[in-house]
Amino acid sequence: MFFVLAIGMLSTGFAQTSDAKAILEKVSDKLKANTGITANFSYTTKDHKNVVRGTKKGIIYIKGQKYYLKEGNTEIYSNGSKNWNYDGNSEVTVSDVDNDSQSFTPQKFISNVYDKDFDYDLVSSAGNYYQIAMTPVDKRKNYKMVTVYVDKTKELVTKAQITDKADNITELTLSNVNTNANIPDSKFTFDPKAHPGVEVINE
Repeated sequence: MFFVLAIGMLSTGFAQTSDAKAILEKVSDKLKANTGITANFSYTTKDHKNVVRGTKKGIIYIKGQKYYLKEGNTEIYSNGSKNWNYDGNSEVTVSDVDNDSQSFTPQKFISNVYDKDFDYDLVSSAGNYYQIAMTPVDKRKNYKMVTVYVDKTKELVTKAQITDKADNITELTLSNVNTNANIPDSKFTFDPKAHPGVEVINE
């Protein structure tokens, strides 16, 4: 009886993994077919006792591997190979895109959550969302789990919870999502000529 039960549990686990991958593959394929995405976002940080430490809001544009993010005065541009982090005032820091980064970037959150770097588990398919738990294969990552919520109608990840190794949680939520935005490539590159007097710092 125990053996039969164990086999049943294993089969269920494989099915959940397969289902989770299929859902995220579908999200990825749909996004690749879109011209661009714009959305409002908010993210809230909570400590390990679930006490809210802060909430920030902004807007994000995404096109393939490129993204632009504005939060308050801060702007981040990424054209897929270079990142520009502009403080909105006097300086911009330029760095190469690090695809092996220990962090979970906005671009990964919305458009590249499905890759070889995670193990997947379909936690729930009840209601309007699929809830998928993702654990990084590389245990050196500075987070131990990412839980994403896929909107069944939009076929898009619209919410994620990132749990770090100290059990602090960052919750990201998208709203007013447009998955067919026409965004020029120039949106993802910082233009020094449009920001006279800004100091450029190369990392």
